[in-house]
Amino acid sequence: MTRSALLVTHTGRRQSTQHARTVALDLIAAGFDVRVIADEAADLALPDEVIAVEGPDAAEGVEIVLALGGDGTFLRAAEVARPAKAPLLGINLGKVGFLAEAEVEHIDEVIADIIAGGYDVDERLTLDVRAEYDGRLIAESWALNEVTVEKGQRAQMLELLVDVDGRPLSRYGCDGVVCATPTGSTAYAFSAGGPVVWPGVEALLLVPISAHALFSKPLVTAPTSTFVLTVDPYTSFAVLCCDGRRTWDLPPGSRVTVERGQLPVRLVRLAPRPFTDTLVAKFELPVVGWRGNRR
Repeated sequence: MTRSALLVTHTGRRQSTQHARTVALDLIAAGFDVRVIADEAADLALPDEVIAVEGPDAAEGVEIVLALGGDGTFLRAAEVARPAKAPLLGINLGKVGFLAEAEVEHIDEVIADIIAGGYDVDERLTLDVRAEYDGRLIAESWALNEVTVEKGQRAQMLELLVDVDGRPLSRYGCDGVVCATPTGSTAYAFSAGGPVVWPGVEALLLVPISAHALFSKPLVTAPTSTFVLTVDPYTSFAVLCCDGRRTWDLPPGSRVTVERGQLPVRLVRLAPRPFTDTLVAKFELPVVGWRGNRR
């Protein structure tokens, strides 16, 4: 049976293009059928046997999807990997690359492991979201990291009523609210003051952004919880955003429902690694401390 892989990269960066070309040639030499996103194919200058694909079925039937770039490239690759239930592996060519499994300096070992089939697959919780206005569905999407409802006008505070599990929780005058997964707890939710949640924990996060309220702490809820965020009818319009990539305008009176996604994202794991080590490496935490070790 022929093995296949889909490559997703950031062709606007020369380094990314060079690495993607090398990975593609290595996989072809190992007997893989290699696919690339059609919009990226011309910039990669790959052999004719490489297949250019596009659309939601781009990853259908592949053994693995490889994202070569930063977290933005990884999230773009997740959009095609998720519906195909294809395992996704990130190789960090960016700065932080929190979602990536491997760094660029280990790229040769990574490809060798893929060719040898030496990897495991984890499932990451996602979010499903839908927005309604005046009884009509105006947006429907999903997110791996977070769903946000934020103010659409810089000069005006947004008024949001937040319900959890069918009961009103609080009304916030704020810049917005982040609804995040454990995977997304180190992204926007963290910047907004939310906690870091280990990926193995099944939970949802609710983090108000710059809320003018006495009760504005982030919340960690059950994975079965449902959030409903209602844009006050007398406030300004808001913006719904999924993973910083897909956005919709929300008129006053809109109602946004966020709950656990029905379909997870499947992530490749090459070797067991404590999440603590990932935190220390990515955030460059001072394990030694500024005073050094004391004996």
